[in-house]
Amino acid sequence: MKKCHMTVRTHLTRMLLLSLSITFVAKSLPGDDKPQGSERWESAIRKFEEQDRENPSAKGEVLFVGSSSIRFWKLDWHFPEIKPLNRGFGGSEVADSLHFADRIVLPHEPRVIVMYAGDNDIAGGKTPCEVHNDYLKFVDVVHEHLPETRIVYVAIKPSIKRWNLVHKMRAANALILATCVEDELLEFVDIDTPMIGDDGKPKPELFVQDGLHLSEEGYKLWTSLLKPLLE
Repeated sequence: MKKCHMTVRTHLTRMLLLSLSITFVAKSLPGDDKPQGSERWESAIRKFEEQDRENPSAKGEVLFVGSSSIRFWKLDWHFPEIKPLNRGFGGSEVADSLHFADRIVLPHEPRVIVMYAGDNDIAGGKTPCEVHNDYLKFVDVVHEHLPETRIVYVAIKPSIKRWNLVHKMRAANALILATCVEDELLEFVDIDTPMIGDDGKPKPELFVQDGLHLSEEGYKLWTSLLKPLLE
C-alpha cells in the first residue's frame, strides 16, 4: 500500500514539474512579450528621429503620414517639386499617427499634412465612428500646435482583399468628409470613385499581387488626384 502511495505521489510530482516547465517555455517563446498598441511601432519611430538628427529637413514643407500605403509611396519621384517628407510606418492606424504626432509630425512644422490611415483600423475591428473620432483627435492635436497647417485626408481605399469591409470604410469616409466640409483647413481626397471599374469592383491593375497594396498605376492615380491640392 505504501508503494502505491509513493507511485501516486511521484506521478503528481512529475505532472507538476511538467506543468511548470510548459509554463516557463510558453513565457519564454519569442513574440509573447512584444509591445502592444502604438508601442509596437517604437523602433520605426526611433529610426525617423535618427534620420531627423542626421539630416534635418526644412520646416514648412509637406509631410505624409500614415500606414504602408504612405510608406511605399515614392514621394520624391511623384512629387519632385514639393520636397515631401515620408513618415508612413507599417500597418499603422489613425491612432498611431496621433500617438506619435509629437515626435514625427509636429517638430517639422509642416504647412500641409497628407494622411492615409483608417484601412487597418477597420480591418482590425474598429467602427467607422471610432476611426472618425481618432481622426478628430489627430486634427485637434495638430491645430493646437500648428493652427494654420492644412490637413489633407486621403480616403480609405476600396481594395480587392478587403472588399467585404468596403461599406464600413465608406461610412468612415463619409464621416470624415462631413468634417472636412466644415473646416477650410481640412481637405478630403476621394480616391474611392476613381478606383472602381465598370463592374463596380476595384480595378485590378491598381494593386500588386496581394490585392491590398497599390501598384505603380495605383500610385500614379493617387498622385494625379492629390497634386492639385498641393500645388
